[in-house]
Amino acid sequence: MMAHSCAKTRIFHVALGGNVETSHGSPQKTIETVLFSLANDELRITRQSLLYDTPAFPEGSGPNFVNGVVEISTTLSEQDLLERLHDIEAEYGRKRISRWGARTLDLDILASGQDIVPNSDFWQFWHDLPAERQQTEAPDTLVLPHPRLHERAFVLVPFNDVAPDWCHPVLGLTVREMLDALPAKVKNEVKPL
Repeated sequence: MMAHSCAKTRIFHVALGGNVETSHGSPQKTIETVLFSLANDELRITRQSLLYDTPAFPEGSGPNFVNGVVEISTTLSEQDLLERLHDIEAEYGRKRISRWGARTLDLDILASGQDIVPNSDFWQFWHDLPAERQQTEAPDTLVLPHPRLHERAFVLVPFNDVAPDWCHPVLGLTVREMLDALPAKVKNEVKPL
């Protein structure tokens, strides 16, 4: 009897961003190129947002970013996908020098279905971390859903293009509801390219 591969296909949502030119050109051109390199035998992009021009975060920290979100179908684990994304960032010249600094490419896993990784208590700790500590501290492991995604228009606007009905497994809100809760001013700063 033949053995069959039973690897489970999983759906991830991944944010893409950048605000520094690369050898591929402008941040928009870089992200468009990355979208082609993301799709391979192990990763399939099933949905893709528009790309958006967004102010740097935190405010005044650099040139505007280009941001987008993709939905990916893959049999990779969270950790394997994270390593793959870090490898792609490195190929595009990403250097992890300062938290929230200018960057050639940023690929962040936002969510893995309804999974809470590594667990609810760890997620809650990073969710509740005061803003001043967020600037200098980062978890040494992947935390999903991304603990700040519900606060950021530059994530939620493109996420809403891709999966408006995805429901946050801790907050119990859909992407559309989290986006609706943000102030109009920050939503209006996220402009389609």
